[in-house]
Amino acid sequence: MEGQRHRGEAGVPDSAMVEETGPEMTVFACAACGAALTGPLKRLPAVPEAPDYAWWEAEEMGPSPATVPSGCYAIETEPYGAPLVVAGAPGPVMPRHGTRCNIDGQPLVSQGPRGNIVMNPDDCRGLTTRHASTACCGATPYGGLNQVCACGTLVATLCSDCCLPYELHLSPDHVRALPSRSPGSDRTA
Repeated sequence: MEGQRHRGEAGVPDSAMVEETGPEMTVFACAACGAALTGPLKRLPAVPEAPDYAWWEAEEMGPSPATVPSGCYAIETEPYGAPLVVAGAPGPVMPRHGTRCNIDGQPLVSQGPRGNIVMNPDDCRGLTTRHASTACCGATPYGGLNQVCACGTLVATLCSDCCLPYELHLSPDHVRALPSRSPGSDRTA
């Protein structure tokens, strides 16, 4: 993401967590116009846990360290983003988030889509923020899709506030996965 920064701090997942599946990598493109939104990314077996980050002690305002290491992506198996609905019992509103309640104090959970492509926001290109639900210093996922392609199609949800995991969730309904060979994989020995 242009204008976003990656904080290389302790606790950030590293590329050692990457699933070794061979030279095949994936580029994600806008389903509406075909514009590439990422470079080649390698799939992780699961979304990593968000790094521990004491955002309240940070010297600078800004996003937490990224959940997903640069150059990688993972598939979110749980509901993520809007709509948020009243839950029967308190619990995380969505993966890697704490609890959230409505104005009546009732706990909320996500009934957003499953199958989002979770990646490091710094690995995405050509997106701008549109009508994001915001907090003190970044976007939250509570309002749903908030990242728009240059063609005007909403394609992703950015989570970039300091007290939340730093993640970009590409919508599987709005992007296409294109196979890409990893750099150097076409060389012969």
